[in-house]
Amino acid sequence: MQEANVGNEHHRVCPWWLGYVLASPIRRLWQNPARILEPYIRAGMIVVEPGPGMGFFTLELARRVGPAGRVMAVDIQPKMLARLKRRLAAAGLLERVEIRLAEPQSPGLAGFAGAADFVLAFAVVHEMPSAESFFAAAAEWLKPGGRLLLAEPAGHVSVAQFDREIALAEKAGLKLMERPSISHSRAALFRL
Repeated sequence: MQEANVGNEHHRVCPWWLGYVLASPIRRLWQNPARILEPYIRAGMIVVEPGPGMGFFTLELARRVGPAGRVMAVDIQPKMLARLKRRLAAAGLLERVEIRLAEPQSPGLAGFAGAADFVLAFAVVHEMPSAESFFAAAAEWLKPGGRLLLAEPAGHVSVAQFDREIALAEKAGLKLMERPSISHSRAALFRL
C-alpha cells in the first residue's frame, strides 16, 4: 500500500485489488449511488471525481450528466483506471468520462480552473498527501456556486479528523451548506 500523510496521521491508499469489493453491487444495499447523487447531479453538468476507483459512483455520474455533460475521473492507480475504463465501455458510458492518471502530489487537472459544477470526494480525502492542497485545488476547479460533496468512511476517519477536513475546505473558500446523512459515512456539502 502507498502511504499518504494528512497532518500527523498516516493513511494508506486503497490497494487497486480492493476496488473489486468497493465496486460490488452488494454495496448498493447501504450506499446507493443513484440515491446519494440524485439531489446534486443534473444533465449537462461538468463533474470532477478524484479517486473514482473502479467506478462505483462514476457510472451513475455519467448516466446523470447525460450526453451533454462530462465527468473527469482522476486517480493515481493505473489498474483502477483500466478497470474503470472497461466498466464504462461495457455500460456504453465511456464517451461521457475523461479518465486521467494523476501523480500523488498533483491532481492532473491543470487548466481546469472554474470549469466544474460539482466535485465528488467520496472516501478519498483521507488518502491524499495533503487535504489542504486538495481543497484548494477543488475550489479552483469549481465554477462560482459549484458544490463539493465530501464523504469519508466513518470507520476510517474520526470525527476530529473529519472536522479538520471541514476546516481546511472552509479555509480554501468553500462554504459548508449542510451535513447530509450517508450510511457508514461522515458527510458535508460545500458551495463555492
